[in-house]
Amino acid sequence: MSKIVVIGSSSIDLVVSAERRPKAGETIIGESFKTVPGGKGANQAVAASRLGAQVYMVGCVGDDNFGKVILDNFKENEVIIDCVEPVTGVESGTAHITLAEGDNSIIVVKGANNYVTPEYVNQARNIIESAEIVLIQQEIPEETVEFVADMCKELDVPLLLNPAPARVISQSVIEKVAYLTPNEHEASILFKGLKIGDVLKKYPNKLFITEGIRGVRYHNGEKEVLIPTFEVETVDTTGAGDTFNAAFAVALAEGQSIEESVRFANRAASLSVTKFGAQGGMPSRAEVEGCLKK
Repeated sequence: MSKIVVIGSSSIDLVVSAERRPKAGETIIGESFKTVPGGKGANQAVAASRLGAQVYMVGCVGDDNFGKVILDNFKENEVIIDCVEPVTGVESGTAHITLAEGDNSIIVVKGANNYVTPEYVNQARNIIESAEIVLIQQEIPEETVEFVADMCKELDVPLLLNPAPARVISQSVIEKVAYLTPNEHEASILFKGLKIGDVLKKYPNKLFITEGIRGVRYHNGEKEVLIPTFEVETVDTTGAGDTFNAAFAVALAEGQSIEESVRFANRAASLSVTKFGAQGGMPSRAEVEGCLKK
């Protein structure tokens, strides 16, 4: 069983489904409302656990009812939470999600996730040092991402940075991470004004750009490659990117090749959109392997 450390956010997703998004100043009638566990860090931790990894979560929750729900959900999904602490007097993070017209739009309120500081993460140094791979996102303070990049480089532990939500990342951080997985929008911010083909060639087997239903694009050192996704009936795209990143990390930690890892992650992400909720559709290892054999 591979050991993965996920450093990142935990939250509760407040999900509204509607036929379309309201215009500014407009009120419309929605179709449904659900409250489900989420947060990019938590999503990736749960997905990796379901895919067979031993997962340690490093993060913070609030001392409210949402915090209890988040911790219970980790336990149900066998995510190890020795490094997840409630922050006194602080609310848990929330994500306010609108599902409409076949896609999602999200507003994130960080709450306790702002307390995932370098000092806090440093307490998990021994766990991080023993991991096959570390997975991190950007719903936590920017200085923490930079600190973890430095730590992983020092400890010689590969770091997979999923640069979401989008923000500019220093060249120093990009150089230190082992794998970088932006979507097209995030890539346009990271490499503003540059041709994507040139950037991919500059970072072979390191930069992986997810392109939704088209698949994942990267450079293998010899040529640019597009690994296609799998055709499925989409119910909810929330969490597809998190599933991809978790599955990619699991496959890499197990020693699969880059191409095998991308294909495994693509299949897991495709399965995740066939059910409701960021975590609700995240597949088991058996489900992914069963589909890959078809």
